[in-house]
Amino acid sequence: MTSVWVGQRVRLRAIEPEDWEAFHSFNEYSDAVRSGHQLHPPQSAARARKWAAELAEKDQGMDDVRLVIATRDGNVPVGMMNTHSVDRVHGTFGYGIGIGTPHHRKGYAGDAIVLLLRYMFFERRFQKAEAWVYSSNEPSLALHRRLGFVEEGRRRRSHYANGRYDDEVLFGMTVEEFIERHAS
Repeated sequence: MTSVWVGQRVRLRAIEPEDWEAFHSFNEYSDAVRSGHQLHPPQSAARARKWAAELAEKDQGMDDVRLVIATRDGNVPVGMMNTHSVDRVHGTFGYGIGIGTPHHRKGYAGDAIVLLLRYMFFERRFQKAEAWVYSSNEPSLALHRRLGFVEEGRRRRSHYANGRYDDEVLFGMTVEEFIERHAS
């Protein structure tokens, strides 16, 4: 039997204190960082170590999770993902994902998303996943479409970064749509 946390390219795991250095280095790529949810000022190595240590010690819930995306072979951190907006009453959740710039375009994000959806749909009984993607993030828009997400809406000019306003595109996928494309 295969692990629910290991895909073709990545493994999803908890953060470890020693992961601080990888995530600290990801913040140095300003173009990718500026396209993220929020631009933060530079962080010291000491603060990055503290952040990783605190996350490593923090208890996670079953549905609200924050996971390191690591290479399947080598266990090297390449990004992080989390669930949010978890609604048990209606069976929906959202997620966010970020891949460090040196690891873009290697299939890590798609593999990680499928693993997370498999867990949330088949182990936690959710019925729908949602993801917000900035309209200027063409690679992420293409990825979500390729994975079978359906564009459900758009919030116009709702994100400001890098001197411009962006729309946020809402994507959704039901458990039935997931099974149709990714059941194995």
